[in-house]
Order: sequence, then C-alpha cells, then structure tokens
Amino acid sequence: MEHIVIVGNGMVGHHLVAQLVEKGQHLTHKITVLGEERSVAYDRVHLSAVFGEKSEQDLLLSSLEWYQRHGIELVLNARVSHIDRAKRTLAIDHTSSGASEMLSYDRLVLATGSFPFVPPIEGKDRDNIFVYRTLDDLEAIKTACASAKTGAVIGGGLLGLEAANALKLLGVQTHVIEFAPRLMPVQLDDNAGALLKSKIEQIGLTVHTSTVTEKIIDGETAFHRMVLKDQSPLEVDVIVFSAGIRPQDALARTAGLEVGERGGIVINGNGITSDERIYAIGECALWQQRIFGLVAPGYAMARAVADHISGVDGQGFQGADMSTKLKLLGMDVASIGDAHAQTPNAKELAMFDNVAGTYKKLVVDESGTRLLGAILVGDNSDYDALLQCYLNQTMLPEPAANLLLDASALNGDMADNTVICSCHNVTKGDLVSAIAAGAHELGELKAVTKAGSGCGGCSNMVKSVLDNELAAMGMEVNNHVCEHFALSRQELFHICQVEEILDFATLLDRHGHGLGCDLCKPTAASIFASLWNHHVLEPELSSLQDSNDAYMANLQKDGSYSIVPRIPGGEITPDKLIVLGQVAKRYDLYTKITGGQRVDLFGAQLDDLPQIWSELIDAGFETGHAYGKSLRTVKSCVGSTWCRYGVDDSVGLAIELENRYKGLRAPHKIKFAVSGCTRECAEAQSKDIGVIATENGWNLYVCGNGGMRPRHGDLFAADLTKQQLIQYIDRVLMFYIATADRLQRTSVWMENLEGGLEYLKQVVIEDHLGLAASLEKQMARVIESYQCEWRTTLESPQKLTKFKPYLNVETVPAPKYARVRDQRIPAKEVD
Repeated sequence: MEHIVIVGNGMVGHHLVAQLVEKGQHLTHKITVLGEERSVAYDRVHLSAVFGEKSEQDLLLSSLEWYQRHGIELVLNARVSHIDRAKRTLAIDHTSSGASEMLSYDRLVLATGSFPFVPPIEGKDRDNIFVYRTLDDLEAIKTACASAKTGAVIGGGLLGLEAANALKLLGVQTHVIEFAPRLMPVQLDDNAGALLKSKIEQIGLTVHTSTVTEKIIDGETAFHRMVLKDQSPLEVDVIVFSAGIRPQDALARTAGLEVGERGGIVINGNGITSDERIYAIGECALWQQRIFGLVAPGYAMARAVADHISGVDGQGFQGADMSTKLKLLGMDVASIGDAHAQTPNAKELAMFDNVAGTYKKLVVDESGTRLLGAILVGDNSDYDALLQCYLNQTMLPEPAANLLLDASALNGDMADNTVICSCHNVTKGDLVSAIAAGAHELGELKAVTKAGSGCGGCSNMVKSVLDNELAAMGMEVNNHVCEHFALSRQELFHICQVEEILDFATLLDRHGHGLGCDLCKPTAASIFASLWNHHVLEPELSSLQDSNDAYMANLQKDGSYSIVPRIPGGEITPDKLIVLGQVAKRYDLYTKITGGQRVDLFGAQLDDLPQIWSELIDAGFETGHAYGKSLRTVKSCVGSTWCRYGVDDSVGLAIELENRYKGLRAPHKIKFAVSGCTRECAEAQSKDIGVIATENGWNLYVCGNGGMRPRHGDLFAADLTKQQLIQYIDRVLMFYIATADRLQRTSVWMENLEGGLEYLKQVVIEDHLGLAASLEKQMARVIESYQCEWRTTLESPQKLTKFKPYLNVETVPAPKYARVRDQRIPAKEVD
C-alpha cells in the first residue's frame, strides 16, 4: 500500500486530507499527517475570535476522532528536520517527548505554510515581543496583556489589523504602525486606506503610517520605547510583529528542491515540485512566480494534488482570485480583482458618501463595459454582485457609474457554472443539486457542499441561491435571522415578549445555538429596546450594539462623531440656539440645519462626547436618538400660528408627537411630519407617518419614504380627532415593530404585508385580530420608560469609561476646554 505523508496540519493541509478521504484514497493508501503544533487543524483566519466570544475548540476544523475514524495517522507536536529524497525518508523530532525517528514515504506533500517576517530591528528579541500566527502565540500574548496597559502592532495589513483587534479585545490601548502611507496597502488605495484609518481610530486605536521602527529600547513610562523614524517615540508594554509572511521552505531548500529567488517551493499546475514524488501546497508553494497568501488558493492547490494522486484528470491549479471581503475591527472592507487599476487603459469610478462613511471604487476597462476590480469600505452589501460580475465578466449596464449608487442591476440570473464559493470551488449548480437532494436548511447546505465554511464571504450568496431555489420548488423560504436562530425577527420579537427575555445570553440559550453574529446581535438589541427600553450601554446589552448605538453618536467619514440634540417640531428658544453656537465654537464643530429641522453638530471626538452632552443637557436639551433605529424627527410647518393658510396647529401637534414617541426603537429609523394644511409644506406624505390638517380634523398617511426608494405614503384615515390620530399611530407603529423584518423600512414592510393597506386598516381600525388593546399597552410601556440615554450615561461612572481615550485617565467628563488649532487649552484662556 502506497504511503502518503503530509507535512503540515494547517487549514490547507487538512483540506487536502479531507479531499483524499472524499475521493476514497484513505482506503487504498496509508496516510500520515505530521503537525508541528499541539492542536488539530484550526481556523487561522478567525484567530482573534478566541479573545472575544469563541474558544479554541470553536476554531477546530476537525477532531482526532475524525482522523481515527478514517484510518489516518495524525501525529502532533512533530517537527520534520530533514528530507532524504534518495531514500525517501523524513527525520522527525517529537517536541513533546524529545524522541526522534525516521519515517519513509512514497509520496510527500509539503503544506508547511509560512512564518511571520520580523524585520531586523535592534531590540526585536526583548521580552514581551511576539508574533501573531498560532494558538500558542495568542496564549503568550494573552498572558503578557494581563498586566499591560498599552501595546503596538508592527504591520497594518490584514494580519496586522487582526492582531490589533486581538490586543483591543484584551483591553490594551493599541497602536498600529505601518511602513506604507496607508493601511492594507496591497488591497486598498489611498482613499480607502484613509477611510479605514479614520474608522479604526474612532473605536480607540491609534494608527501611525509612513514610518518604521528603528529600534526598541527600555521605556520610561512603559516596558518598551519604540524609536520611530520621523515621528515621536512610542512607549508600550507589549509589541506584536505582523509585518508580512515568508514561505516556510527551509525543508525544501536543504533537500535540494527548486525554490524561487525570493522564496517559495516551485510547483506546476498539479502541485508537483522539482521532485516528482514531492508536492507543495499553500503559502509555501510558488506557482508561476507567485505566492498566494489566502486560504482559497491553498484549497485550490489541495484539490489539484488530490486529483493527481487519485488519477483524476482535473484542470490542475490555474491561479486563483485574490478578492477578499472582511470585517476588520467591525468595519466592512472588500477588494476585488485589479483594485489598483494596473490593467492598461483601465478607468476608475469612485464615490465617497460623507454621511454614511462609505467609499466605493469600480475599475472598468477602456470601454466601460467590463469590471476589472473594485474597493468597498464601510458597506460590503454590493460585494457579491460585483464579485460575480468580475469573475464571470458580465457586461456592465450603461452608464457603469450608476453602479456606484446601486449595484442591484447586476443581480440577474447566474449560470450554473458560476463559482459561488471560491474557497471550496462550489458553483451555483453544486448548490442547486444539493438543494434538490434535500439540503433545505442553510446549515445543512453548507455542511453538504462546504460552501461558506472557508472565509465565509459567500454566505449571503449561498443563502440567496437557497431562497430562490426553495421558492421555485414551491416551498416556504427560510426567513431565519441567521444560522444561529431558526426563527424570523418577528418570531424572536414574540418569544422575547411572551417569555420576557431581557438579554442575549438567555435568548441564545433557550432558542439559538452557537455564539451569535453581527446579524442576530443588533437584531436582538433592537427587540429588547422596543420591548423593555433598557439603557443601551447596560453591560448585558452594550456588546450587541452596532457602531453608532455603541457610542450613542453617528460615526462620520473622518472618524469623528455628530451631535444631534432633540428639537421637537423644530421649535427652539433663542437661549438654546445660543448654547448650540457656544458649544460648536468651543469644540470646533461644523454646524448644519438639516432637512428634519434640527441643528446637527459635526466633528466631535469620542472623548469629547460626554462633556459636550453634559453642557447641552444642562441647557435643557436631550438626545435626538439620531444614532439609533428609532424615531428621528417630526418635521412641521409653522401652521395656523403664523401661516395665513394654516388650518390647525401643526407645530403643537408635531411637538406632542415627538415627545410621545421619542426613544421608540424599531427595525429601522422612523420619520414623521405634520403639515398645517393641504399645501403640504412639511412634506408629510414622504414620511413613515405623515399628518395633514384639514378643516374637519387630521388626515393620517402611513409608510411613505423619501430615501433611495421614494414612496408616497398611503392615506390611512381621514378627518380624525387628535385622540383618534394618536391611537391609530400607536397601533400602526407597534404592529410594524412586532412584525417587520430586520432593517426593513415601513415602506417596504407595507409592500410585503399580505393584504397591504386594507389589511393594515383591518388590524388597526377594525381590530380584526383583537390586538388593538395589546398594541396600545405596549406603546404605553415604551412611553413610560423613556429616558434620555445621554443623561443616564452621564450619571454612571461605569458607562462613562467607554469614552475614556486611555485606560489610565480619570473618568470623563473632563474639565471644560476649547479647541484651538488641534491643541487643547482651558476654555478660560481662549481669547
């Protein structure tokens, strides 16, 4: 029986084993796997998750039992020190026991991966300096950070930012040092890098670009002093090197295999090295002068080797797409194809959304009809459509610039040979076949096809194919929030209501599985807020919030925050206007009158937020909840008080409505307007709730939207008394909150509501379901439990620690100060 030996039990090495088992080669070959680490193969892509909510066990890709069940010998803590190609033997050192042995092979696969590059910096061998590569590295970093206050990561690429996330999760004030002028220089351009930098800095990290560490010496206020080129020295307790990787090709070099000039074991399309008995796959392999540093190309190499060993006439390795979609430190980042427009005559189309803090760039060919590459920062929602367009070279619609605003035009029918999961080479046809064979749940479909189990970037596409196929088969489409809950948002809402569930841990324990994700956590947070209205920064709720709710402020493009005090109905006193002006001058804030009749203050720093809000609350303001999926504004005209056409007091009603519903949390933001006559100066019909005065009372319009999908509201009821009006609004809003999907605007909710407007009238006006009293009671509870979230925060020293710029400063708010040309000086010293 031929003996196959695989050196390396990382993600790529394990994938090769799985492929050989799938092809039945474990039945005809003896297979031995040598792993240098103490653990069976684990997910190195999500390594920093062990500092969050995952354990080492959660990252494991397999188990010892799986290897035993398939008759595969797995030897851990085994380091191969020498290859004798003539004798076809390996010298193995068992690091746990100290023993050594010789092992023979018939075919040898080198899956040795890479090692972290550590620049030749003076002081790099000092204590409390680490690399970021293995579980043991993370354990050492965790131990060191237990007594550390500050840390630095040398390297601002993918792994560097993952390492920075690890330090942040350990509670260490973290710096990132990058030689290039931008973060992620391989994937991003200057604009995208700048936006990513601002987004990372707003969550408390400090980024230093265009500099290098010249030496590391003893610090005065911390364990290390990092001497930076052309910048001030930096003092930190812990340093992590993540300045790139180098192929682990030492074994191949000493064995006389051909290696590249800059490293890497040379292979052909079948993964064969210069010795026909030896293969190489993954980050140690060099194919056509290229090293591939992502997991998907490594998996493709593993499949090519498995085909060759099995005698299958496959296509072999033909290169791989290096597109990536990530969530780094909570930020969406994606890069597709030729993101830097290296193709001759390539053209760039780009858009900054300063309000949302997003950047999108498309690279197209000279004709503008083919997508060559793309960059997305802040919003990855168009990634799947753009990636499929790039991979399949689909003709772009004209003009291509429209895709910057909306890429939904690309979401046409996909061919069966369209690759959905590049990590495991799963096509749409593979998914369709698995669905037809009975894989009707997302988790089951992933398990059968492996799609979405690599980097995870294709999960949305897999779900989309599943939903479309089930619908075509006449089956009910899964509307689950995510793979952790086999429930819709509506079902989760009612469960939390009936069982009075107040926190995510209880909800997950009773009705979910796993650890939760970026879909179900904010959804749960919104449900808890709608039902119980507890403060968003309570310990059991704080970690569930998205970036805006987490700091109770809207994050802006440059990493600063906006301040939006509530001004009910747009009515404001001169004294309050003066305070807004004083605060804006003191903190150097940009001011703007918004379409919702508010004064927005832009440019606040994270650690300034408590002090700014302290001053505003002292002046009688309260939070406008502009950061939340909640009631934003109630716009009004001047109504009958001033206008010669006004037939009723629109300002008074607007103020009453805003004070009634302020703080109400919902699946998406809600906007109101009240017009004092049918001339409609407040544009009420374009709002979620619109009210227009008539000579006979108030007309109520519902489910309008002035956003990207404009929709006029529908006339719901006419000539209402104020009591009837408020009663109907209570019922409509609570029914929407109880039944809408996550992030679903009222306009879309209405369009998807079976029976539409007439059904909603039956529920709300006719009480067809017998829910009216319950809906009113729920709204009353929300109204009674209202709190200004910033006032509550300012009264809690524990909650204020979230806004501390460093771990060792006094609790904010700090003494009042003003900003003068980026320098802070006491306010009384300002001339």
